[in-house]
Amino acid sequence: MRKLVALLVAFTAAGMLFAQSIADPNPETVGADSAMLSLREISVDRMEREGQWYVHISPDDGVIAARLFDGSPAMKEPLVGEESTSEDDTQVLGVRVDFFRRGKDSFTITSGRPLAVEGTVKTVSLWVCGRNQEHDMYVLVQDYFGRNFELYLGNLGFSGWKKLTAVVPPSPDGEHGIVQSSAYYGDKPGFKILGFRVDCNPMQARGQFYMYIDDLRVVTDLYEMENRDEDDMLDNW
Repeated sequence: MRKLVALLVAFTAAGMLFAQSIADPNPETVGADSAMLSLREISVDRMEREGQWYVHISPDDGVIAARLFDGSPAMKEPLVGEESTSEDDTQVLGVRVDFFRRGKDSFTITSGRPLAVEGTVKTVSLWVCGRNQEHDMYVLVQDYFGRNFELYLGNLGFSGWKKLTAVVPPSPDGEHGIVQSSAYYGDKPGFKILGFRVDCNPMQARGQFYMYIDDLRVVTDLYEMENRDEDDMLDNW
């Protein structure tokens, strides 16, 4: 009898909690579900402009150079809404490194200016030709408050072209981690891509190393921008 009473009490409590969840939905959950309908993949840079990207390596480790080459990954798909790849998407950025000696070397590929992205960025992707060298690649980003972070893109131990993707972790509380927006400081774009860093495998950082990159893209949530009232003021004054 006691077990039966306990079961009835448990089912009653569960029913009350279920009713409460329907009557009082979590605004954060509803917002997240709705925002999923406004995810867009956009191209940030297609590596078509000479002088847009700069490369650097410590002069103690080697010599580095970069230039544009004609070409494009054959497996790259056009963005949604594009019938085919754009006519001006015909070049890739090549990077050559001449190492002086083996060691824990690293080099950077940085944009001439930070590349601001609107919305809430979910992923960052880049097409890379890594020449089957076991080097690790990171994307360098900056959040709303100007703090710098690095996100792991992947290992370059593959032949030919491959699309590498990094996931942008959400901020747990709007203050820590990568913060992309703030209700207290206006609505400017809060996510910037600074460039990339390659940490070289010490056993393979020798001789010459070639790599090529193309079509930097992001998947971003534009829900707040697309659902903003036309007569609403901008907090940028």
